[in-house]
Amino acid sequence: MEFSHKSILLNECMEGLSIKPDGVYVDGTLGGGGHSFHILERLNEKGRLIGIDQDEDAIEAATKRLAQFEKQVTIVRDNYEHFQAILSALSIPEVDGILLDLGVSSYQFDEADRGFSYRFDAPLDMRMDNRQDFTAKDLINDYSETELYHIIRDYGEDKFAKNIAKHIVLERTKKPIETTGELAEIISHAIPMKIRVAGGHPAKRTFQAIRIALNRELDVLKDSLEGMIQSLKPGGRLCIITFHSLEDRIVKQSFRTAENPCICPKDFPVCSCGRKSLGRVITRKAILPSEMEQEENPRSKSAKLRIFERGE
Repeated sequence: MEFSHKSILLNECMEGLSIKPDGVYVDGTLGGGGHSFHILERLNEKGRLIGIDQDEDAIEAATKRLAQFEKQVTIVRDNYEHFQAILSALSIPEVDGILLDLGVSSYQFDEADRGFSYRFDAPLDMRMDNRQDFTAKDLINDYSETELYHIIRDYGEDKFAKNIAKHIVLERTKKPIETTGELAEIISHAIPMKIRVAGGHPAKRTFQAIRIALNRELDVLKDSLEGMIQSLKPGGRLCIITFHSLEDRIVKQSFRTAENPCICPKDFPVCSCGRKSLGRVITRKAILPSEMEQEENPRSKSAKLRIFERGE
């Protein structure tokens, strides 16, 4: 199976990045190279793109897709949380734009062996970077009931989190839980029948929660945003596509804080905390996919794009 080339909110991202032909850009979630291909198309021979991804299959797919731009593109297998070290190693002090397309790629969901989806019965894996030893199987079988409850509640926002965690711990006393099919079945039995019939797949939220926890997705995002903004040149832009409320909340709050970091009481006549604005939020409301894009690519329906511009 190949990485999908359907880049979500493509035109909106290209416009949002306000690409300069001789600029330097970072795609922190390279995937199959879809967005990066269109950035590179807009660059001249002086322009440059650094593509970062921790997924081995993504690196292979993007390398092939971007081969015609080999003189302008540098591909690095790593987590975007290390982007500042990557830029430093490449002797790049600042960049003109950064793009993050968060979440899991269609390829990762659809490739059964990766263990991301409840649609296939496969070994519980869910690692975005297969160099990592700890898998979803380890998490499910090793974490305490309380830890599982907090993960499912906080990252999956599932109101049946406590019962799901209880059922997981009960079942693993009989035998280790090893496959996505086994886990999906356990979750299904932990949720009332009327909910299972009325809602979507009962395992959806728990699988999302486990994936987020295993790959530290929200922590990486939260810890990277300020550094990314500070790495932009004046007028440079950070564009981020999120796919669920937890990611979007982090991005929205981080952008607001970067724009207005003052912590002085509201009744202070003059700011005395000394915190300076890093720029401005371009998107007061998130940019959503058009109805046409949502029809053509159903996985775009939950996407939201937010943009921040570095100040002078």
